[in-house]
Amino acid sequence: MAGHSDGHGAGGEYDEAQVAEMFSEAFWDERYRSHDALWSGNPNPYLVREVAGLPPGRALDAGCGEGADAIWLARRGWQVTGVDISTVALDRARGHAEAAGPEIAARTEWRPVDLFGWEPGQDEYDLVSAQYMHFPTGSRDVAFGHLAAAVRPGGTLLIVGHHPSDIGIMPRPPIPDLFFTADEVAALLDPADWDVVTNAAPGRETPHPEDGRLVTVHETVLRAQRHR
Repeated sequence: MAGHSDGHGAGGEYDEAQVAEMFSEAFWDERYRSHDALWSGNPNPYLVREVAGLPPGRALDAGCGEGADAIWLARRGWQVTGVDISTVALDRARGHAEAAGPEIAARTEWRPVDLFGWEPGQDEYDLVSAQYMHFPTGSRDVAFGHLAAAVRPGGTLLIVGHHPSDIGIMPRPPIPDLFFTADEVAALLDPADWDVVTNAAPGRETPHPEDGRLVTVHETVLRAQRHR
């Protein structure tokens, strides 16, 4: 899932070159190649929670990774475009969709995209979902602005990420600029055009990957509906 920020320890310093490397195609291709499966294969729980009641339409899964979210949507009748910077991830996603059957494969398409510079178009999708896309603030604001513009009138924008309070609790990059709150995302949306449906930082207990002790982490969840 391009843009997802796990994978570096909580200590140490990062220079600009290292930060830039974290968002390159080569970095993510190598990360995917180093694991048979980088993610669980299950849809992100906040996608399930926020989208389950929506009528199916056309969806964009930005940073689709190995395709679990897109395939979950396709199973529920959505026509889904999954985009990611990693062609290794996209090949896996395509294979998972084909394994799920011809109907799912027909409802999904996979495109190599660098979200830093990509504009998906205006009013293209009934749902735009970006799960754990962690970019530096300036690039993030531009990318999220492009994703918001791609939502059709009446459609839904869903953005989920690691909350800034996770730094120092979980092994995330010690770069505060990569993390964001729902308020920061909401501030990018013109209230004349959008209704914020969910603005939350839910917590959950999870085992720490280094020693297994239970820690509480928080997610950033922003769901908004564009006015018709």
